[in-house]
Amino acid sequence: MVTHMKTTIDIADQLLTEAKQLAASQGTTVRALVEAGLRRVLTERQAPKGAFQLRKATFNGQGLTPELQGAGWERLRDMAYDGHEA
Repeated sequence: MVTHMKTTIDIADQLLTEAKQLAASQGTTVRALVEAGLRRVLTERQAPKGAFQLRKATFNGQGLTPELQGAGWERLRDMAYDGHEA
């Protein structure tokens, strides 16, 4: 069973105006927007502060060129910095 509690919050006039316009354009309510926003913030802030996780960033390529298959990190690094010596 879902229960609801009435409460009062102070919202900047401009923010409330924008929220009302967005709610009307999306066929929803300001209450639904506020609840969605609170859920999002709570989820983000409760996320574990564990190890860094790199986002997936692929470029739909074919991987390394044949001459670089199996190349070590040092060779790849040297090629990346070739011509950029300080």
